Amino acid sequence: MDEPLLDARDLWRTYRRGAETVHALAGVSLTVNGGEMVAVVGRSGSGKTTLLNQIGCLDTPTSGAVRVCGVEISRLPERDLAVFRRDHIGFMFQLFYLIPTLTAAENVELPMIFAGERDRRRRAREALERVGLHRFDALPHEMDGGDMQRVAIARAIVRRPRLLLADEPTGRLETASRAAILDIFRALRDDGLAVVIVTHDPALAAATGRVVELADGRVAAETTAAQEAFAE
Repeated sequence: MDEPLLDARDLWRTYRRGAETVHALAGVSLTVNGGEMVAVVGRSGSGKTTLLNQIGCLDTPTSGAVRVCGVEISRLPERDLAVFRRDHIGFMFQLFYLIPTLTAAENVELPMIFAGERDRRRRAREALERVGLHRFDALPHEMDGGDMQRVAIARAIVRRPRLLLADEPTGRLETASRAAILDIFRALRDDGLAVVIVTHDPALAAATGRVVELADGRVAAETTAAQEAFAE
């Protein structure tokens, strides 16, 4: 059997808060295969964002191990970690984080500029077309929330990552836009990406392949999702 694209084992993340020891993660394990979409749910403070930061190379665990694409990332030096994150992991967020003075295409080009890549305009337009947006020269203030999130997805996938991490990607969207964004996630999953979505949206969670519930920094439950939400 092929190795999981993401394999997080027995993750602990411990902080000191005065005299108190806080376990933001307490022995969490998670595996995700390429071509699989997983939702991580739980109340505020349950450890969802902390887990996303660990598997996204934004933080390192106090103990435990994270392997992405067969590479043990949890102990990489910071410089190597930054390069690995840039080359293999795509991120998208609830607040979009688009540069307001740049067009849709220019926003998507940014990761390629930082990586020193060429042919950026063509690849940016291809990524935008892949997510169903053809307004290449539109500025963020000229787009609705759904279109801004399409730009954010295009920016996250333009360098062809193997793992896509999404933090509350539909939290600011109307129902129709949420359904459209879910369809994009499904298409990316079908193309072989591993997709991990942190969400408070039960309908979105139910539309993924698997739901992992966190509580107090631990995995409280793991279920196969119904995959029926947004079917209309």
